Amino acid sequence: MSDKLKDAKIIFVVGGPGSGKGTQCEKVVAKYGYTHLSSGDLLRAEVASGSERGKQLSAIMQKGELVPLDTVLDMIKDAMIAKADVSKGFLIDGYPREVKQGEEFEKKIGPPSLLLYIDAKAETMVKRLMKRGETSGRADDNEETIKKRLDLYYKATEPVIAYYESRGIVRKIDSEASVDEVFSHVAKAIDALK
Repeated sequence: MSDKLKDAKIIFVVGGPGSGKGTQCEKVVAKYGYTHLSSGDLLRAEVASGSERGKQLSAIMQKGELVPLDTVLDMIKDAMIAKADVSKGFLIDGYPREVKQGEEFEKKIGPPSLLLYIDAKAETMVKRLMKRGETSGRADDNEETIKKRLDLYYKATEPVIAYYESRGIVRKIDSEASVDEVFSHVAKAIDALK
């Protein structure tokens, strides 16, 4: 099954909650025909489905804890295989959260061509998430949970970025600028892959 993914272009997209990575991923999908897979969206869809697995995931997420590695990886792999024939590449958003996840991903699926690190200041991310919380209805868009998520994110992500930097595939993109300006940097990084 995973032979389908053998030569797939895989881009890990890392950035804190509210960094703008979702917006950038949408723009990449529109321009390049990649498939955007957000571990968070896959998890939320599973929760919304009301399945047994969804109920278990819901309980974990409401506590602000991370979902087990294997569960997330299986969901990502299934989603990639489902899209393998029609996709020019894959944006794996919000993953890996730790080095071990990256290693497991490579064992089960394949190595990333690029890690896009969409970086914003902590206070910018809090502001953006609070604004999103006004309209999103997401239970985790409140100040206390946001700060907890940011702490978790920084602790987990720094080693991941260092791990891939040693391979020379990390492109750090400052997302404090306008959406289009940020995207011009993202596009440059992707264009360099060819």
